[in-house]
Amino acid sequence: MEANTVQQVNPGKTPRVPRKKGSKQPWVLHFMVLPAALLVFIFSYIPMGGILMAFQDYKPALGFADSPWVGLKHFEYMWQNDYFLKITWNTLLFACSKMVMNLIIPFFFALLLNEVRKMGLKRTIQTMVYLPHFLSWVTLSGILIDMLAQTGLINQFLSGVFGIKPIFFLGDGNWFRFTVIVSDVWKEFGFNMIIFLAALSGINPSLYEAAEVDGAGRWKQTLYITIPALIPIAIVVATLALGNVLNANFDQIFNLYSPLIYQQGDIIDTFVYREGLLSGQFSFATAVNLFKSVISLILIVISYRLAYRFAGYRIF
Repeated sequence: MEANTVQQVNPGKTPRVPRKKGSKQPWVLHFMVLPAALLVFIFSYIPMGGILMAFQDYKPALGFADSPWVGLKHFEYMWQNDYFLKITWNTLLFACSKMVMNLIIPFFFALLLNEVRKMGLKRTIQTMVYLPHFLSWVTLSGILIDMLAQTGLINQFLSGVFGIKPIFFLGDGNWFRFTVIVSDVWKEFGFNMIIFLAALSGINPSLYEAAEVDGAGRWKQTLYITIPALIPIAIVVATLALGNVLNANFDQIFNLYSPLIYQQGDIIDTFVYREGLLSGQFSFATAVNLFKSVISLILIVISYRLAYRFAGYRIF
């Protein structure tokens, strides 16, 4: 080999790979994200300036600059308000119940659906349970209000078949809580089940073949192969759900509740809506919502830490 053809390479540096002619620049990909980033900045970051209202006695006529500062007055009133503690309990009750039920029911339904051998029947069932996810709560609440009325289809069935007196599902506090939790699980468990079905599809079939050779039946295979394979994704789903423990689904509650069940059905988001937009208590409503946002942020950080520690899941 001739000396002039030998390139001297510095062992301390990585040789630079020449760029191919016509290759795309990374800034092109960033430019594609720009419209979405602008929308997030306009509708999510700019409104964060309104946090100032939580520390002011805000008056729209005076604006941010001239409204008097009151410090932590609204936060002190918030903690001294017994009704705030009640709606916080309602929020936790709804959110935690939905979180647990939307983990357990999709988990076991995915196990049952995985045992269906006829693909046509399996896909039909999956489509039917997945379909309610696409219905908005505005539409679904109208259906539920008609069906659960005292003269509705459900009460007519209960009274006609079992002789039960009409139940005030959306007017009695305890029944309202039950209705909210059950209807949310019915709407969303088909969507959550897809996560577990995806995990099931990733199980090595040779594990089942080896277990069958060893004499293990379907129950043993499910107990020692299928369920352990689903545990990591179940941990991820459960830990990531912690970030939404103070989100009890405003759309659902707002479209179903009424003044009759405020004590048992009111949550933080609906309370903020009424206090801020209907009653004009902008500063107090902002303080309540800021408290909820800070707690949610802390729970999101904790949930991602837990997901990485116990399931090896991370985004960043």
